[in-house]
Amino acid sequence: MARTKSSSRWLHEHVNDPYVKQAQKDGYRSRSAYKLIELNDKDRLIRPGMRVMDLGSAPGGWSQVAGPLVGTKGRVLATDILPMDPLKNVDFIQGDFTEGVVVKAIFEWLGPNKFDLIVSDIAPNITGIDSADQASSMYFLELALDAVKRALKPKVDLLAKMFQGEGSDAYLRELRKSFDKISVRKPGASRPRSREVYIVAKGFKPATG
Repeated sequence: MARTKSSSRWLHEHVNDPYVKQAQKDGYRSRSAYKLIELNDKDRLIRPGMRVMDLGSAPGGWSQVAGPLVGTKGRVLATDILPMDPLKNVDFIQGDFTEGVVVKAIFEWLGPNKFDLIVSDIAPNITGIDSADQASSMYFLELALDAVKRALKPKVDLLAKMFQGEGSDAYLRELRKSFDKISVRKPGASRPRSREVYIVAKGFKPATG
């Protein structure tokens, strides 16, 4: 089947992308690793001993960065509907985190504890229909916020991908109710024409009452 104009452009960009080439050289599973490296350098999100959840983790680019940073006294729990090869200091649960059986497995892994940080580089399968893709993206973010409210320690942080568009301003307003400070970042490894940005939400405030 002939490639579409957009898929041919993506393939050309991917093959010639300096971050793709650097990832291959450095042994990272995906170019997205450099997004987390830059965001973490700027916002100091991951520290030794932390429990970190990586939502939508496959193929493991972010977990690959986070695992060494939490060290042997910390742990990353990664989850995705796709399989992911093992990584040091990382545990993996395969499945849809919107389903009860996966949620149960996550909380069994946590035990009496909560996460120090939740990160998510998750994106919907792109259909090419902007309104549908944006709706799917916002749906995943809403689910991530629900996970945060249930599993994140007070006063700690969330890092999540967001596509700017319908619903993104409303989501940020909702997020401000649950965090002390919200920043929106565009790391260098994020392609300039992409609508993706990254939300850094600091100081989680659990609901009271």
